Amino acid sequence: MSVAHELKAGWPDVEIIYIGQKGDKLSDIPANDASIDAVYAVSAGKLRRYADETWLRRLTDVRTIALNARDAVRIVAGISQSYRLIRKLKPDVIFTRGGFVSVPVALGGRLNHVPYITHDSDSVPSLANRLIARGAAMHAVALPPELYPYPKEKTVMVGVPVSAEYKPMTEALRKQYRRELKLDGYEQVVFLTGGGNGARVLNETMAANARYLLGTYPHLAIVHVAGRALEAETNAAYDALDLGSARARVQVYGFITGLYRYSGAADVVIARGGATNLAEFAVQGLPCIIIPAPQLVGNHQVKNTEAMVARQAIVQLTEEQAEQPERLGRTVGELLENDRKREELAHNLAEYAHPHAAAELAALVLKIAGGAGHVRPKS
Repeated sequence: MSVAHELKAGWPDVEIIYIGQKGDKLSDIPANDASIDAVYAVSAGKLRRYADETWLRRLTDVRTIALNARDAVRIVAGISQSYRLIRKLKPDVIFTRGGFVSVPVALGGRLNHVPYITHDSDSVPSLANRLIARGAAMHAVALPPELYPYPKEKTVMVGVPVSAEYKPMTEALRKQYRRELKLDGYEQVVFLTGGGNGARVLNETMAANARYLLGTYPHLAIVHVAGRALEAETNAAYDALDLGSARARVQVYGFITGLYRYSGAADVVIARGGATNLAEFAVQGLPCIIIPAPQLVGNHQVKNTEAMVARQAIVQLTEEQAEQPERLGRTVGELLENDRKREELAHNLAEYAHPHAAAELAALVLKIAGGAGHVRPKS
């Protein structure tokens, strides 16, 4: 979306079409965005692999095998749908971020001789991008090109695109966000997000630590983005704690827009180790506690955070550590009580910021589109 906004801002005549996956629960976001001119959906599927699985388990896991077989059929159907759709739309270029739907759309584009650009936010390329890598016109990556298995002459480092709404935080801006969110009555704010679809482990862990945090810090508010499908159960988990009047200091959302205001209003941010969130928080310069998802193949979230931990840019907890009684709450408390530590983390994380990534990607998209022989960027 940030690349789409940059394209429209600098070149308003460009037509931007979004192709998503059928059944995507977040499809209303691009559909309601002013930068998107049309939205379509095609079938797509994923190959289920888990980091803790042995080969024997993979061979005997009947349910996973059945789901992978079903999704293989969906991918084939998606390629056919994408081929017909792209033949009809005749785009000049395709830009893909590497999700499941990237495979049928990119292959449909290749069959129609439409160039496509991939982007990898993580240090480990997504399986989707690896599958479509050979036909890509260009690979945009977040980190130095030598870390990726792509041809060096077709690989360019651009960072991770984030919305222009993410800005370096100042105390005045933090106060403004708190006023806008009606959080200015609290002395301290903790913000947790598990990503667009939420993270059940983070939700359960945060609720388990709420009594300690709210009891220890009487002027603290917890703002918790749980994921749309997990909002009700997360609210129920807080309700079950019987917090009394302190329950009003916990705000649970299924999904929010303008996340930058919520993160910017916080004294401490708790999140997964996804590259986009980390890039957003780096631009803002925020003290973060990161709990990476360990079950993802390649452990890319863990790898995303390794260098940041070494440079004291974040506090990292494993899921196992975070689930220890009061461990997360006490880690939050240590940061709330140590202004110098929060400032150090914020400063070190800000060194990873690449605020112009979206603009660089937009320029690359226009360059490749121009090379297709149909579109010429305005000077």
